[in-house]
Amino acid sequence: MSEEPKVDRLIDARNTFCPGPLMELIRAIKEAKVGEVIGVLSSDTGSKRDIPLWTSKAGHKLIGIYEKAGYAEIVVQKIK
Repeated sequence: MSEEPKVDRLIDARNTFCPGPLMELIRAIKEAKVGEVIGVLSSDTGSKRDIPLWTSKAGHKLIGIYEKAGYAEIVVQKIK
């Protein structure tokens, strides 16, 4: 297993539901500098589909989805 990346900003969106975690990520991406890495903690299973789709469409980089106990950490890097 590879080591999880260093996250510059962590958003705890557990116990919120679609589109909450994605909207929190979009807000964080707008505030972030190019190259920063943002992690989103989400217990909403739809986030594992929605965030990667948005990340690709918006031109950013999905670093990974890391399963935790009862939630996932979705890590994205701002590219542009």
